[in-house]
Amino acid sequence: MIDVKERMRGILAAEARAIENIPVSDGYQKAVELIAGHVNGRGGKLVTSGMGKAGQIAMNIATTFCSTGTPAVFLHPSEAQHGDLGILQKNDVMLLLSNSGKTREIVELIHLAKALNPEIPLIVITGDPASPLAEAADVALATGGSPEVCPLGMTPTTSTTMMTVIGDVLVVGVMESIGFTIQEYAKRHHGGYLGHKSKEAAAR
Repeated sequence: MIDVKERMRGILAAEARAIENIPVSDGYQKAVELIAGHVNGRGGKLVTSGMGKAGQIAMNIATTFCSTGTPAVFLHPSEAQHGDLGILQKNDVMLLLSNSGKTREIVELIHLAKALNPEIPLIVITGDPASPLAEAADVALATGGSPEVCPLGMTPTTSTTMMTVIGDVLVVGVMESIGFTIQEYAKRHHGGYLGHKSKEAAAR
């Protein structure tokens, strides 16, 4: 019989090690400057994308950016091929997630985006810094490539945790770069616990 508590301790330890092993690079500074400069400075937006589980993380990153003063949208890479690519505009920045760095739909999305807007900056979060996506990016942020905690070594588990953490780093970096305040936060949160808490804090 599996000792679930012991297994849990092992998974927590493995994912904690993976977080600690995320490479810290100058790319983060450049990524923050790209996002803040294009979106907050020039009126563009952040367009995130990913396929499968990585897509779910990309969607979460977009909503977190929206709530902290940086307009962002999620673009499904398949739907992009059927007209949704038209969401791209001048001064936008793309943030693309792919653990392998070879995801066909994301590779194709880069080609389509560049055909529409050759100057659009590309930020990639990937487990393979030597992958085609990383090589095509203006900024490539590596997850560190730690193995998945899934017993099959297949299911996106550790890799999506790393992507989430890197997204958090970017969100916090941009918030600090643009001087995002609790008053501005409160304007974006009108309901629920966070709405109540932020309005109280903004009124002090």
